Amino acid sequence: MPEFQEPDTFAALEKREWAKADVAQSYAKVFAKAADMVVPTLVAAVGACDDYDVLDLCCGHGNVAVGLLKAGARVTGLDFSPVMLEMAQAAAPDALFVEGDAMALKFEDQSFDAVTIGFGMPHVPDPPKVVAEARRVLRPGGRLAFSVWCGSEVDTALGYVFDAIAQYGSSGITLPPGPGANDYADPTLAFPVLEKAGFTNCRQSVVASKWQVNDPGAPYGFFLEGTARGGALLRPQPLANATAIRAAVVSKVIEKHGPGPEWDVPIPAVVTVAVAV
Repeated sequence: MPEFQEPDTFAALEKREWAKADVAQSYAKVFAKAADMVVPTLVAAVGACDDYDVLDLCCGHGNVAVGLLKAGARVTGLDFSPVMLEMAQAAAPDALFVEGDAMALKFEDQSFDAVTIGFGMPHVPDPPKVVAEARRVLRPGGRLAFSVWCGSEVDTALGYVFDAIAQYGSSGITLPPGPGANDYADPTLAFPVLEKAGFTNCRQSVVASKWQVNDPGAPYGFFLEGTARGGALLRPQPLANATAIRAAVVSKVIEKHGPGPEWDVPIPAVVTVAVAV
C-alpha cells in the first residue's frame, strides 16, 4: 500500500517555498522591484526617525529594513525564511534579524515604537494573530503599517496572471486553504481586525507600483520563479497549460498597455496604517 501522506497546508507550502534559495533570490532580484516602490510610503507611514525602535515583520530580503535604517531608526527584522534572513542581513548589516513566527513573537510587551509588514500579511495562516501580536509589542501611540497588493478589481499584473491561471491552468493543481492574497487590501475586512486588536485611526492609501519590462510575458516569469503562492500553481503545470497561461498574460499586457517594445505593467499596492491605543 502507498504510504499515507498528510495533506499539504498553507503554512507548510509557504515555509517550503520561501526556504528555496532560487525562489527567494528571484523575488529579491526582479519581483521586488515593484515592492521597493512601496518602501518609502511604509517608512513615512510609521514616522520612522532617530531613536525609533521599529520591528519589521515578515522582513523578507530586507528592503523595508534598509528604508527604516536610512530614516535613522533602530531596526529589528523577523522572518521565517533563513534564506531571506541571510539576504536581509547582507543588505542591512546595521539591523538585527531573527528567525521567528509573526503570529507568536518572542518580544516583550510595548517593546517598539512602530511595526512594519511589507507584503507579509498574505503569507501567514492567521493574519489577525499577527495584528494582535503587533499591537502587543507596540507602545501606546505607536503605528503599524502594512502593504498588500491590490486585487484584480483594478489593472494589475497579479490579476493578469491569476486570471490566466484560473482560465487555462490544470484543474488538478490547487492551493491549500489559506487567507486570500488580497484580503487585507479591503478596508471592510482590515479595519475591524485592527480595531478589535486595539488600533484606531485606520487609513489606507494606494501606491502605483509597477514593473518596467521589455517582454510582455515577464509577469508570468516573475510569478513562476519568484513567488510561493503563484509559483506553487505555475511550476507544476503541464507544458500545454503553462504555454496557454503565458500567452494569456502576454495578450492581456499588450491589450492593456500597448504594443511595446517596452511596457509599464502595474502591480499597485494598498498601504494600511493604524495607531495603537
